[in-house]
Amino acid sequence: MDLTKYYTAFTTYLQAQDFKREPKNLYEPVDYILQLGGKRIRPLLTLMAADVFTGNYKTALPAAMAVETFHNFTLVHDDIMDEAPLRRGKETVHQKWDINTGILSGDAMLILAYQYFENYEPIIFRKLAQLFSKTALEVCDGQQLDVDFETRNDVTIDEYINMIRLKTSVLVAAALKMGAIVANVDDTQADLLYNYGLHLGIAFQLQDDLLDAFGDPKTFGKQVGGDIIENKKTFLYLKCLEIAEKVDAEKLQFFFNQKLEDNSIKIEEVKRIFEQNDIPNITTELIESYTNKAFDFLTDLNISDEAKQALVDFGNNLMNRKM
Repeated sequence: MDLTKYYTAFTTYLQAQDFKREPKNLYEPVDYILQLGGKRIRPLLTLMAADVFTGNYKTALPAAMAVETFHNFTLVHDDIMDEAPLRRGKETVHQKWDINTGILSGDAMLILAYQYFENYEPIIFRKLAQLFSKTALEVCDGQQLDVDFETRNDVTIDEYINMIRLKTSVLVAAALKMGAIVANVDDTQADLLYNYGLHLGIAFQLQDDLLDAFGDPKTFGKQVGGDIIENKKTFLYLKCLEIAEKVDAEKLQFFFNQKLEDNSIKIEEVKRIFEQNDIPNITTELIESYTNKAFDFLTDLNISDEAKQALVDFGNNLMNRKM
């Protein structure tokens, strides 16, 4: 399995999509966000899943496009809710246009995503649409929990893990299962791949949380410290509260109850408290734990050892990313 091959095939397919439609103010933002690039992890997983079962990944291109379009729809609305200025190092849609345009263009992207399933025969269409609808609602559940947690001071680590499962990892899992559905494999095999993706997705989000605080601004593509600015109760924050001495815990809680115009001192101080309590290393250990749990679901997959190793390599590379 060659990720470059999948990436090239998907970007070629993406470039062939015609979003230059009227009204321009609706579709130009759609084209803008989809052309911004990014890792394309989810559509690559859809293509990879189809390939490991049938050796024919190109049949999964419409499903991969649906996943990527939906994912970018969530980013547009997420950026509005977070008041984020940057996405992939560029202006967010609502910054470049305005909030109303971001909302409406995002809505259009959700509908466009469903249209890609029309490329498949009825049985496959139904399975894809059912999984997609379930996943889309779960992502909304996760996003609402994320918003709720900002004003709660009693969030537990288990609640946080459940939130990122819903907000992030179910879409990673669904991307893989969609490839399996297109490949027309049985439900047991498709679910094994789904669970691999579910655990990998949790590890991925934990890594994202870690990079948000300690990533390189030049490679991360988003505003470093964004979660700290928004007072997000990430695993880093919750674990630090759990193990820190009273002085550090009180400082952390003080900073996470503030909305400041200049956040530079806040970010610096929170990161210092995290480092003093070994939070980066503790988070890395949890990331490795979820990654290894993901690999356990590969054991019973009816695919070649080479394909299994490729999925292991993909997971390991994902966890070692710097962006």
